[in-house]
Amino acid sequence: MSTQDRTGNSESNPNVTILAFDTSTAAFAAAIVRDGVRLDATISFTERNHSVKLLSEIKELLGRNGLQGKDLDAIAVGQGPGSYTGVRIAVTAAKTLAWTWGKPLIGVSSLEALALGAWSELRENGTDVAELGERAWIVPLMDARRGQVYTSRYLVDRTGSWERADGDGIRLIEDWSKQLGHQAASADGKGSPSVWFVGEIGATQQTAIEQAQLETDVRLRTLACEMSAVAVGQLAGIRYRQGERDDVHGFVPNYTQLAEAEAKLLAVSRGE
Repeated sequence: MSTQDRTGNSESNPNVTILAFDTSTAAFAAAIVRDGVRLDATISFTERNHSVKLLSEIKELLGRNGLQGKDLDAIAVGQGPGSYTGVRIAVTAAKTLAWTWGKPLIGVSSLEALALGAWSELRENGTDVAELGERAWIVPLMDARRGQVYTSRYLVDRTGSWERADGDGIRLIEDWSKQLGHQAASADGKGSPSVWFVGEIGATQQTAIEQAQLETDVRLRTLACEMSAVAVGQLAGIRYRQGERDDVHGFVPNYTQLAEAEAKLLAVSRGE
């Protein structure tokens, strides 16, 4: 699917207005997306205590654009993975708003939104297409502590074709970066792809990626960036136009792994 398609834009069904938000990271990101285009957006950092400001900031975002719940076509939310508490807060809020306003609920991968937002940022910043390469791997990263990251991988090319290559998961950044470096070095066809690690690039991630670059002799690029609620809305717009909806009552977060406390309780119950 092309990058243009990833915006959710369509002339056959115009004026689709989506409220989108995500709290899977330290950022609370919200946006109003109309026909795949950013109408307005906001981002704030509340030390992952998103429940304090989420509803008030959504109300402010809608208010300054003269919108109410009845004016929306759908509610979009980043379903995770990411911060256990953050993902739960966003999903609960999205379900509540969708139910209260009687609007469709559409969930998207928070990692895919992070990847698409980074890809859009690279293009908007005028990053040389030659630098991006004939093909590029966009690898979103969210810190999962203890050297681990929530991550996946997407393939794009110069035409804007967008394809998921690896599902959402939690991996050791040291192993993951080396694995991708070796895969890129041995890639068939048109030469090694351009590899971009994007998202939460802290010291641990940067060190692991640099070491993997030395060992594999493949240039591994990084782009530190925040979550894009606009990308959440664009991805949801695609699902909306395809007639896809999530069940409000059955919709649950994608945690990828149990929260640490729950994992310990489960281990105790199993006698581990």
